[in-house]
Amino acid sequence: MKKLRVALQLRDDEIVQILKLVDFNVTKSELGAIFRQEDHPNYKPCGDQLLRNFLNGLIIHLRGPQEPRKPAADQPKAYPPRRNKPDNR
Repeated sequence: MKKLRVALQLRDDEIVQILKLVDFNVTKSELGAIFRQEDHPNYKPCGDQLLRNFLNGLIIHLRGPQEPRKPAADQPKAYPPRRNKPDNR
């Protein structure tokens, strides 16, 4: 999570806003605990749930909200690939 923060040049308040896009509320102080050194007494490891929600929020932040899908009746059918039949010569 620390490397993503540095690579994307995000501040704590921007990360909080990204997480709010997926209805995941976290405070700046909780983020501060995650970004502390591992030997600090108030260090908190970044859990899978936080990382998953951050990545989902980042997708929405960068791409925008997902458009609704078309109904299945409007989409063309996808046929399986043809198999080559053996020659019976």
